Amino acid sequence: MPDLTLHDDRATGAWVAPLVSTLLTLPACVLVYFIGGFSAMACDSCTAPEADRFDSTFGVAFPVLIGGLGLALFLLAASWALPWERRSTARRVGFALAAPVLVAVVYVVFAVLVDWP
Repeated sequence: MPDLTLHDDRATGAWVAPLVSTLLTLPACVLVYFIGGFSAMACDSCTAPEADRFDSTFGVAFPVLIGGLGLALFLLAASWALPWERRSTARRVGFALAAPVLVAVVYVVFAVLVDWP
């Protein structure tokens, strides 16, 4: 009978990076989404030219925000979906680290794209 323990390539603790990333990414996505959504009210009392400038830039920035948050959630799901083997550890950790970092980067890009009053 062959020794199967020599061929066991499962990574111990492979769940740690995706779990930590989940605990950081999901609340950050919700927070950034609400901040971005409530930002539409930032120019409620603006004059017409300011409001037009704000609305035109917000119309571009908000879809960028939504797309970036979707990509962060995709990276998070990919970190969970990779095989639980040692050869996938680097990719799993990379995806897990990239997800919350992407949320922060997307928020900064959103804030830069909007012409705030």
